[in-house]
Amino acid sequence: MTAGASAPAERGEATAVATAARAVNDVTTIMGVPEAELTPKVRAAIMALLGEVEQLRRELKDAQARLGHLEKLADQDTLAPISNRRAFIRELSRVISYSQRYNIPSSVLFFDLNGLKAINDTHGHVAGDAVLTHVASILVEKVRGSDFVGRLGGDEFGVILANADQTAANEKAQSLVAAIETSEFLWQGQRVPISLAHGAYSFESGEDPATAIANADKAMYQNKQQGRAGS
Repeated sequence: MTAGASAPAERGEATAVATAARAVNDVTTIMGVPEAELTPKVRAAIMALLGEVEQLRRELKDAQARLGHLEKLADQDTLAPISNRRAFIRELSRVISYSQRYNIPSSVLFFDLNGLKAINDTHGHVAGDAVLTHVASILVEKVRGSDFVGRLGGDEFGVILANADQTAANEKAQSLVAAIETSEFLWQGQRVPISLAHGAYSFESGEDPATAIANADKAMYQNKQQGRAGS
């Protein structure tokens, strides 16, 4: 082999040796041991230890990534592309605390999908699941990035509106209902009408997430009763 051909390999070896030497020097400096006093066996032991430390760092990083993925799955609704009740309540607690601390009005919306049982009975449960996913997708599409959408269970959805008072919450709830009810949902070529009942509630000082959701649910029920009385 010619000298020119061996040069890259020699440079590579020199770089590796220099890197290892710097690593060893860093360790011995930290430990207060002069580099000249290190025997080959000690050097080898230190290099092996450094390798094990690096491997542990990689494994820790992988474990943290897996944990983050599992936490995301734990917060994800099993059907719709939104958060589940667990994640919704946690976020609602955070927003309530933030709103109280900075005296900023915020609200929670409660939606109930009317007639889901009839849809399931007429078109099948797969169609009912598709309607729920359709509703969830529109809710996500029509709210701000600072808002939060979740499925509270069954045919119930919630939306957290940051920096929104009661008037703004009422208006937003009505606009979301209008967007969903006027959207076209087809199942096997047949249009399936979608109807929602809604309620809006602005947080009061000292309330917990369960109370806020219950009050939004109560507002939804009252709106539903008024709608029936007016029909």
